[in-house]
Amino acid sequence: MKNNLTIKRIISAVLAAIGLAGVILFRSKAIAEDATSGQKALFSAALIVLMLGVIILITTFIKERKPADAKTLTMAAMMAALCFVGFMVFKIDIPVPGSSEKSAFHLGNTFCVLAALILGGYWGGLAGAVGMTIGDLLGGYVTSAPKTFFLKLCIGLITGLIAHKVFKLSSVTDKKQLVWKTAVSAAAGMVFNVVADPIVGYFYKRYLFGLAQDLAKTLAKISAGTTLVNAIVAVIAATIFYLALRPALKRIMKGND
Repeated sequence: MKNNLTIKRIISAVLAAIGLAGVILFRSKAIAEDATSGQKALFSAALIVLMLGVIILITTFIKERKPADAKTLTMAAMMAALCFVGFMVFKIDIPVPGSSEKSAFHLGNTFCVLAALILGGYWGGLAGAVGMTIGDLLGGYVTSAPKTFFLKLCIGLITGLIAHKVFKLSSVTDKKQLVWKTAVSAAAGMVFNVVADPIVGYFYKRYLFGLAQDLAKTLAKISAGTTLVNAIVAVIAATIFYLALRPALKRIMKGND
């Protein structure tokens, strides 16, 4: 067990190092005025690898975490796929005038929150992060992919923390308590996103991708509006879905918190 943990730490450290090297190597090309989509994609991929390596490395020092079983991994993969579909299929693009940048109304956050309600913060957050990051990479939002990975992981962690550590949602039996605790848990993750998305997005686009200040501000304002609408929809829809699916999910995921 100790040897496996050491190997995992080495691999995650190597991933982080590769990602950091890629960030240093590709950034100057990605922010150039004549940067191609491929160069931007390489820089975004390097950022994602860096974050993934750091996240895995951190989790190796959390002794309380139980190894994931087949049910958890299967459900996480399914939720990642739903996050991807929610973003790619149920999406309305909102372009930023005078640039190639854009924001979007979508249902991806709904399934990200739902994943955290079902699987807990860690696996739910990873499902949302992976599913929606792939959606960004394939849906014309390549430069936003690293930001998406970070924010969706945080949404899952916050939602899962409130739902399963604070409210102990899996053991709640009173229907009224179940409804408001589910809604508050979902809202906690979405409130974070409403605040963080435009702020993180501004600094991310401005300083990592060299976007002009006025354009970065415009994008942040548009993003604030779309993020708020997405959040309201996500809280309502994820609460309804979770309450409807909970009886069946408790039988499938029995013993998982």
